[in-house]
This record gives sequence, structure tokens and C-alpha cells, in this order.
Amino acid sequence: MHEVLDPPVVAGSPHALFSRRRLTWWPEIGIGWYPVEAGIEPYDQEYFDRFDRDARTPLGRALMAARCEFVERHWQGALVDVGIGSGAFIGRRSHERATWGYDVNPAGIQWLMERKLFVDPYRCPFDAMTLWDVLEHIADFQPLLANARKWVFLSLPIFRDAEHVLRSKHFRPAEHVWYFTQPGLVYAMKLCGFELVAESNVETDLGREDIGTFAFRRET
Repeated sequence: MHEVLDPPVVAGSPHALFSRRRLTWWPEIGIGWYPVEAGIEPYDQEYFDRFDRDARTPLGRALMAARCEFVERHWQGALVDVGIGSGAFIGRRSHERATWGYDVNPAGIQWLMERKLFVDPYRCPFDAMTLWDVLEHIADFQPLLANARKWVFLSLPIFRDAEHVLRSKHFRPAEHVWYFTQPGLVYAMKLCGFELVAESNVETDLGREDIGTFAFRRET
């Protein structure tokens, strides 16, 4: 029987009254959960445009280059970028490698459709996926990762403990469902069938706050 990462409460249970709009933290495994209310996520044209402006800055260009280089060390084949931001990673990588995309933001979907690059990784397995600042937004990421046959590359905030989460700029009650320590992320990915192959602090070194970059390979 496989162990499953579930939300900490069952809808309608007494515990739901206490966990609603509160951070739940499991110190034994280094994972936190926040119940983002459905429908309040700010995924719209303004959200897309903010990512586009950021991608055009020196930091944004350096981040895209670092992400491409990180993936290239481990995988040179086609992949799907889940949660494209403004499409900057796809735009950079697709010059040399086949790179598709998926998003839930209507503006991101339109960008992909116009370029005939939209795919649904929940329905179509891929050998590799990238999730840059995305995994923490997905309440149930197991069905998605089940369709990654070989590699998952991701970046996301890494925390020391619950107090660090609550003080952090990355505590975003309208967006972020999951909060991980480094061991907590490794544990969660192992439950999904992946082993850690490489990690980097390159995004933090470039100027972002508390961001880790990771390469996970499907366990055989």
C-alpha cells in the first residue's frame, strides 16, 4: 500500500474548524499546509504581465539562463513546463530543445495556444517536467507527478520551520498551499516515486530569498 500525502483535515470534520485559514505544520516531516480558498488565486492578465516584467530584468534573464543550464546538465530531451509564468523559460529553452507548456492562468493558456505549445500533463505523460515556483501552489500534485516518467525539475521556497514560514515573504495565503523544509520536500517527492539527484542555491545566490532548485529522478 502506498503512503499518500493528504490535506490534514477532512471536509466537514471538527478539525476543519480549527485549520481553516491557518497554517498546519508537521515538524516531524518538515511540511506545512495552508488551505487556500478556492477562487481567490490571483491568476489573471495582471499576474502574467508582472512575470513578464520581471523576466525582462537582469535578474529575470539570469534566472532563466540558470534554470536552462540546470536542466541541461541532466536532461536534453523534450519537456513540459508546468506553470509558465510569462513563458520566459519556454521562450529561452525552445530555441534549442522541444519545450511545451501548461498553465491554469487564462493569460498563460492564451500565450501557449497562440504558439501551439499547450499540452495537458494531467492527460499526457512526459519524460520530464519543470515546475518553477509552482509545486507549492498545487493542492494535490500527486496526479501531475504520476505523469512524469523520468525527471522533475523544480524551484520553490525552502524553510527552516513554521516560524520561518510565517515571517517569510513567501507566506502567501492567496496562493501557496504547501511549505517545505529541504528534508520535507525530499520526503514528499519520495512518496511520489522520485529520488533527489541534485540541488542548487543558484537562485538565492542571484538575489532571490530562500529559494532552492532541485532535480528529482523517477526511482526504478
